[in-house]
Amino acid sequence: MWARELAVSAPGKVILHGEHAVVLGKVALAVALDLRTFLRLRPGAEGRLSVCLPGVGVRRSWDTPCLRALRGRIAGKGRGKEPLPGRKQLDALREFAGIAAGASAPESLATLAFLYMCLAISAQYGDVPSVDILVWSELPTGAGLGSSAAYAVCLAAALLMVCGAISCPLQEGESTARWTEEELALINSWAFQGERVIHGNPSGVDNAVGTWGGALRYQAGKITPLKRVPMLRILLTNTKVPRSTKVLVAGVKEKILKFPAIMNPVLDSIDAISQECQSVLEAMPANPSPEHYLVLEEFFDINQHHLNVLGVGHPSLDRLCQVTASHGLHSKLTGAGGGGCGITLLPPDTSPLAVEAAKQDLCACGFECWETKIGAPGVTLHSCSSLNTQVLHALAQS
Repeated sequence: MWARELAVSAPGKVILHGEHAVVLGKVALAVALDLRTFLRLRPGAEGRLSVCLPGVGVRRSWDTPCLRALRGRIAGKGRGKEPLPGRKQLDALREFAGIAAGASAPESLATLAFLYMCLAISAQYGDVPSVDILVWSELPTGAGLGSSAAYAVCLAAALLMVCGAISCPLQEGESTARWTEEELALINSWAFQGERVIHGNPSGVDNAVGTWGGALRYQAGKITPLKRVPMLRILLTNTKVPRSTKVLVAGVKEKILKFPAIMNPVLDSIDAISQECQSVLEAMPANPSPEHYLVLEEFFDINQHHLNVLGVGHPSLDRLCQVTASHGLHSKLTGAGGGGCGITLLPPDTSPLAVEAAKQDLCACGFECWETKIGAPGVTLHSCSSLNTQVLHALAQS
């Protein structure tokens, strides 16, 4: 019987460099964003499992005997590795939860991922737990910031801990704690299964960033955490312009096929920016200098031009770059482009007035803006009393 009230958090992610080029085997750098998803874990009524997701309007509760019966249909014991979510399993879960076939709304996918992870994890490591789980996020959904992966990482950590597969590393009196490297690997592998339920065929980058934090290098399916990276201040701006990643990726491929002699050098240059940026980031923690920031700003400028050449720019992103440039700041799109989000580097010597003025001007364009950091820590266990007032208030919604 789980007896403690605790919170788990995981960061979102942004792509620093390598968008689109990564699809063609080039290096991308993904960094943890210090906008986080928080999960509150509480002992529940005996024989009941409850989940509340206020961000997508989900509040569900099930009898654990019913879940146990369902579990027999979707997960066999003793398979060793995490079972892959298959079509039959997901159809059984949809039927149980009253989710229509093909439903792709966030609330349907979030409920499906919750049920799948709970039943598959408890089948391997313990009984279906009688707990109350509430998840709240600082991350907007559908903006390419890894919100679903942060959700899956929080769920994996909480469920594995409740089922006894990983330890509860938080000692009485401590405010935060992290799991061992081996435990983090287990959290990551289960979070990836949750991401598969939501996205079908994810790369694994988003859940790896949510688990380990900091920065990761991704190339041709290989994910390598960078050893030490600095926390960098940024402005994150959501233009709120919707876009289709699929359409943008197809457009880039078409352009490369049409003009290979022109476009392939652009991809090689983006690859070089990712690799040079990795070297700068790894050199910074020991002795960061103003020159490091100047180089990072130049990388932003060059890469933004390259992404426009690839055809994934947008007037809203051009406006974002112009507005921040008028305040002496450097920006680039992050993610798929065609709208979506952009990031602006805030070197340590940036005046608070310039930041405030830039934020006001961006908001005046109809954009949403956050002052935050990249290179944030990965999945973390918290005592509830150590959380800030806003998070505590959000987690007190049930």
